[in-house]
Amino acid sequence: MVRLIKVRGSSLWPDFREGDYVLAAGVPFPGGKVRVGDVIVFRQPGYGLLIKRVQRVLADGQAYEVRGTQIASTDSRNFGPVPRASVTGKVIWHIRSQQGPQELSVD
Repeated sequence: MVRLIKVRGSSLWPDFREGDYVLAAGVPFPGGKVRVGDVIVFRQPGYGLLIKRVQRVLADGQAYEVRGTQIASTDSRNFGPVPRASVTGKVIWHIRSQQGPQELSVD
């Protein structure tokens, strides 16, 4: 199963911006395991659905330490490791939103 998810917030800026979209593949993931550097989608009690980059794989793939790119990002520093059972998807495609005014030239 593949889901289209709209990015909200700036915790992964500049890689992912407010209004971008990601396609997330559900479990089992294409290519097998979640690895360091992958971006995952997971449910975190008290925060809802989040996307973060995996910084470390713990306990033989049973949990992941995740980080945002911003100092103030809400991530494993706040809520600890993400259990594998909480992961709902792995980002396989990133669709950037259009930022700023668009120019249209008409001949």
